[in-house]
Order: sequence, then structure tokens, then C-alpha cells
Amino acid sequence: MASINLIDAFQDFKEAENIDRPTMMKVVEDVFKTLLRKKYGSDENFDVIVNAEKGDLEIVRRRMIVEDGTVEDPLAEIAYSDAVKIEPDFEVGEELYEEVNIMDFGRRAILAAKQTLASRISDLKKNVLVKKYGERIGEIISAEVYQVWKKEILLLDEEGSELILPKSEQIPQDYFKKGENIRAVVKKVELKNNTPVIILSRTSPLFLAKLLEIEVPEIFDGLIIIKKIVREPGERAKVAVESYDDRIDPVGACVGMKGSRIHGIVRELKNENIDVINWTNNIQLLIQRSLTPSRITSMELDNEKKHANVYLKPDQVSLAIGKKGVNIKLAQELTGYTIDVFRDTEGEVQEFDIDLEEFSDEIETWVIDEFKRIGCDTGRSVLALTPEELERRTDLEIQTIEEVRKILKEEFEKE
Repeated sequence: MASINLIDAFQDFKEAENIDRPTMMKVVEDVFKTLLRKKYGSDENFDVIVNAEKGDLEIVRRRMIVEDGTVEDPLAEIAYSDAVKIEPDFEVGEELYEEVNIMDFGRRAILAAKQTLASRISDLKKNVLVKKYGERIGEIISAEVYQVWKKEILLLDEEGSELILPKSEQIPQDYFKKGENIRAVVKKVELKNNTPVIILSRTSPLFLAKLLEIEVPEIFDGLIIIKKIVREPGERAKVAVESYDDRIDPVGACVGMKGSRIHGIVRELKNENIDVINWTNNIQLLIQRSLTPSRITSMELDNEKKHANVYLKPDQVSLAIGKKGVNIKLAQELTGYTIDVFRDTEGEVQEFDIDLEEFSDEIETWVIDEFKRIGCDTGRSVLALTPEELERRTDLEIQTIEEVRKILKEEFEKE
């Protein structure tokens, strides 16, 4: 049998398990029919037979036997005298099947065909990968860490396909080692230099949404819907949920008995605080809920400008703003309103107090700004919080906090 060994090319096919056999055969047929057209001018009377298991390829030529001197189309017809040289029993009117010796195409043409085949297989693999992950955007997948670089992590899925988890899509507290299995959501599929790049994310709100879907059956079943998620990865997240069944408490279902459902998610997200709140179309109530864990005293709304002035007791201001201003930032993202926080001292016996700006000759400006960022804009508001609480909520060192408190105490004692 005249054949050409294509084991290497077919091995690529075997590895690309997602490429269906008809597609494989069609690619091989197309490549070699191109070869036939170059040599004979047409491929109409040729059959390309492929055995993918053995890596063999065979080309058979079909011609009709006609009387000598009546051949009009040499590609489709053969003279009787030439046919009986191949097989003496042939008669006029029969069809002659003749195997083509592929080596007759020439070594250069065969090499070019194999290279074309390998290229087509590679393109098929890429298309399969793009299609597979294009349909899985927004889904959580598990993959193994293969290589850790400064700006990204290379992972491999079950089939050995390469996935990328950029540094920007990692939670700040994430730390992974080679061989470790990690979960992430498929964010997007890009083509770079005609090569598919699958980007994963652990910071996307979709990642948290899918984790909740896994942990909370009511979300998976559609009884509870997630209306909106906002995140500061690794710090805090706010999840607004709504129930389609009045008998189901959406917040309680998401949190679980003694926090059983939410704890696993918090661990996955490196101890990210997750506030689950009831969604409402009442914007005033939504703002109030979004500023949890603080308690609001009163509120002024400007719906046209989408602005809210929120008043809180002095001890609630820092809770509303949160560490590094994260809480109020997320509340604004969740509600779509700009929120300004004010200390509500109405009804309280006003103690003598001093604005922190008055201490600018003794306390550095950046330190004052750091206290103001968490809602402490006066001397007594700083002294109202413990040094440990101030250290936790600001980026200041404990020694700096102690020095500031000492300065403030001395000033109030003088008064």
C-alpha cells in the first residue's frame, strides 16, 4: 500500500480531544486535496482515505475505462489498452480504482502538506479553547498553579490548557505555591498574536456571586436573587439580596445558621468582611442598610443630584466611614449616591472641643488628615477611641497615635 506516515500530525489530533472526528477528517482531506489540485489541476476524481489510529493516509484515483482513442478527460477517463496493463480482466465501461503513490508528489510538497496540517490542527485547538472558555465566562473553575511570576500566575486546567491569573485579579492577601489548586472565575478570553489567553479573576464581584450560588441553594434555585455586589477585595464586600418567596429571609439564608454558609466564603476571600443586606427600592432605607455596621440618626436626600447627607452619633462616624474609607466607598457604589457623613451632636451636652487643625503646629498635617479620614476631626473624637481602635482604623503606628493622644490630653487638661 502506498502511504505516508503521519503519526506525529495525528498525535496532535489525539491530544486535542475536543476536536470531533468528522472535523479532523475534513481538515486532512482539505490539506491533501489542495496537494492534488496543484499536481493534477482538479481533485474531483480522487478519494482521500485516512486512518487516524494508525496515522496512515491513502489516496485513490477513480477513472472510467473507455475505448482506445475516445479519452476526452484524462483525469476522469482511461483508455482500455492502458487499463488492462494494470489489471487484465478490466472491460470497457468499468470504473478503475488506482492507488496514488503519494511519494510521486515529491518530498518538498509532502513536507509542506505536513506543515500545513500541523498548522490547521493548531488553529483548531485554539478555536476549541476559545469556544470552550468563551461559553464559561462568569463560571468558577479550579486549576493548578504551574508557574508563579511577579505580575501573574500561570495555571493549568484538567486538560492541560494554560490559564492566566494576573496580579490585578488576585486578592491582595493571596499567596499561592506551585502545585496548589485554586478557584477563580473566568473573566474574559482574549486573542494575543492569534493565541487565546484565558484571564481568570478572584477580585471580580462575579467570583463572590458564584461562591454564594454554590453555598446558598436558594440562590442556585432562583428563590433569592443577588441584586448587586460591590467589593474592595480582601477588605470588605456588600451584597444586596432579594427574595421572591416571602417565607424566606434572604439575609438569613445567605449567612446561614451561626454564619455557617458565609464563613467558607470569607475564608476563600482571605477574611474579607461580607455585609449581606436586604435590597429595597426605598433609597433612604437602602443607604441606611448600606452603611452597616453603623447606625444612622437622620438623613437629608437630594434625589436629583443623587446626594445624601447622613448624620450619626460621634461614636458611629468611624464605623460608617470604615478602615481606609472602604465602608462609605462601597455604600456609594451600591446605592449610586454620593454620601457625606456628619457628626450629630444635637441633644447632647456639648463638651469643650478643639478642631484638630488647631494642633497643626504640633501634629503633622498628614497625621491630622489620617484622623479626619476616619471621621475624627476634633481632639475629643480622637480621645473617644482607644489607641488599639485608632491603630486598626488608620495607617498610623501606635507610637504616633500615643504621641497625638498625649498632646491632646495635655491641651484639654490645661483648659
